[in-house]
Amino acid sequence: MSEPTSPWYDLDSYITTPRLGGLALSLDGGTLVCGVQGPDNDATGYVTSLWRVDVDGGRAATRLTRSVKGEAIAAFLRDGSLVFTSKRDVPAAGEDATKDSTNALWCLPAGGGEAYVLARRDGGWGSVLTSPETDRVVLGVSMHAGVADDEADAAKRAARKDKKVSAILHDGYPVRYWDHDLGPENPRLRAATVTGDGDLTLSDVTDLTGDVGPALDGVAYSRDGGTIVAEWTDRLAGGVSVTRLIAIDPETGERRIIAAADDAEFGGAVLSADGRTAVCSRYRIPTADIAPDWKLWLVDVATGEGRFLAEDWDRVAHPVAFSPDGATVYVTADDDGAAPLFAVDVATGAVRRLTQDGAHASALLSPDGSTLYAVRSSWMNPGEIVAVDIATAQSRVLRAPAEYPALPGRVERVETTAVDGTRVPGWLVLPDGASADAPAPLTVWVHGGPVSSWNAWSWRWCPWLLASRGQAVLLPDPALSTGYGFEYLQRGWGQWGGAPYTDVMALTDEVEARADVRDDASTMMGGSFGGYMANWIATQTDRFRAIVTHASLWDLESFGPTTDASWYWSRELTPEMAARFSPHRYVSQISTPMLVIHGDRDYRVPIGQGLALWWELNRMHQGDPAELPHRFLYYPDENHWILTPQHAKLWYETVIEFLAAHREGRLPGRPELV
Repeated sequence: MSEPTSPWYDLDSYITTPRLGGLALSLDGGTLVCGVQGPDNDATGYVTSLWRVDVDGGRAATRLTRSVKGEAIAAFLRDGSLVFTSKRDVPAAGEDATKDSTNALWCLPAGGGEAYVLARRDGGWGSVLTSPETDRVVLGVSMHAGVADDEADAAKRAARKDKKVSAILHDGYPVRYWDHDLGPENPRLRAATVTGDGDLTLSDVTDLTGDVGPALDGVAYSRDGGTIVAEWTDRLAGGVSVTRLIAIDPETGERRIIAAADDAEFGGAVLSADGRTAVCSRYRIPTADIAPDWKLWLVDVATGEGRFLAEDWDRVAHPVAFSPDGATVYVTADDDGAAPLFAVDVATGAVRRLTQDGAHASALLSPDGSTLYAVRSSWMNPGEIVAVDIATAQSRVLRAPAEYPALPGRVERVETTAVDGTRVPGWLVLPDGASADAPAPLTVWVHGGPVSSWNAWSWRWCPWLLASRGQAVLLPDPALSTGYGFEYLQRGWGQWGGAPYTDVMALTDEVEARADVRDDASTMMGGSFGGYMANWIATQTDRFRAIVTHASLWDLESFGPTTDASWYWSRELTPEMAARFSPHRYVSQISTPMLVIHGDRDYRVPIGQGLALWWELNRMHQGDPAELPHRFLYYPDENHWILTPQHAKLWYETVIEFLAAHREGRLPGRPELV
């Protein structure tokens, strides 16, 4: 068991523990910067500070920014200065000495000194893309539909604020995404030139896209500054959206489609150094019977001619970078409980694995092509920064801005054989002291997605908080999980209550048969698709002492038209599938105590799903209301994820108490602040 002050046991310590974020690398490869997320002053939100990491690994990381409101990593300029966005207060323009808090673009000089405002505009800045061979930068901004310039945009924003108008008039679908409303502002791109010998300024600002509605996303900029490639979403008849790739001339703004297909979508592109070739993910649009599939796709930017790269490689790969000579593409891909880095030969499609353990995120290639930098995590490691030598495929750990205490147990890879003979893998987290003489009670925790995998550390879903209290935690990768090939996805496609369910139960049987795990006190939990599985399990078996269902799908028929991307889910959630596998049809079979958790601002799984389940649990309880075994933890201002520190703490307090109470045969207590 952890020490009482360990973040794996003490929830106050847990929510304030620093967390490694994304990386940025200077254009000469000499400076690596990492974002570190920590609590704000009153621990009711998280802010990010920027730290410099020694690429040679000898010196400790040093902090670069210290503002109360935090920063977001942007990019390095050609001279080595770091530009970032921040809502820190800045002096207002003109004679007015008041402050404002717009999301300004700041510049930290390469030679040191205080950061200063490079540019600001009402409405702030989004993405910033730079090139080592030119002083032209590409900037993302959000602007209202129909406005021509910043002045008109600011006037419309002010008028809406003054009149307290929040209404949005839509002329197409979708209208929301995950946790935010779409509109009334949409992204646009600008190009500008960075000038000056001391404090830099932006000049020659050019609007590259104009008012294009919600079409633009996922922008890449070539190292030579001559090419922009972006994702472009078209709205089709029937409320369907499809994503294509476009090329944008950074001088004229001229754009043209370079990757499109009737049966596929394209995204996640990276460009070769000369901007002539793009590599992206080609997503085959699924049908009711055929699962989605992802392949690497090479595109000639000038002609739009494309071809598959490593078409026979049965993994979902995400491009990271081209080698300087364009002969190799570096990617990450889920693979059997990990997410390694791979090198893919452009000519032959041959795949070489560069790393072995852990999941690699925010990967960046050094300008000389010798090293990949990434944040690596696993269930044994909350996060570290690694430098991967491409020639030798060896990784070394750099001195990161955050270090973590020892974990209160161990992790094992486990597996079983499904009823159809398929291997079903997972991770088993065991607390310190678990043995045949002191077996640990089990919690089965099913991941969301459903096309996902338990292969990387998660601060939102952390099994070590249960392990520190003596519980074993099973993290299964059932059918529909990534990293095991297309057929593993296909086994569960449109069959949510079929193979994914039986896989979870088979692996649970396997783990409960161990001597160091109890077989008489198991509980179960899951979020999003894992919440669906929690609801399905509650209607199919009474083997668990308690079930926690977070942001869960309850009624598949009503979920489809109310989620934020109905066209996507309608491809799989046919009326026949919903009729067969919707948990709400089997509500009368629930006998297990359930903790329902839902955020009102969840647009992926709307609150109506949680409310309907909660009503049914109450309706079926015909005993004394004081003896109701179920609970509903409701967050009016959280979304699909519980993101604020104080609410995350209450989440774990409630979950831990609910599971403990029903293992002990009593009603759960109430955390102090709920």
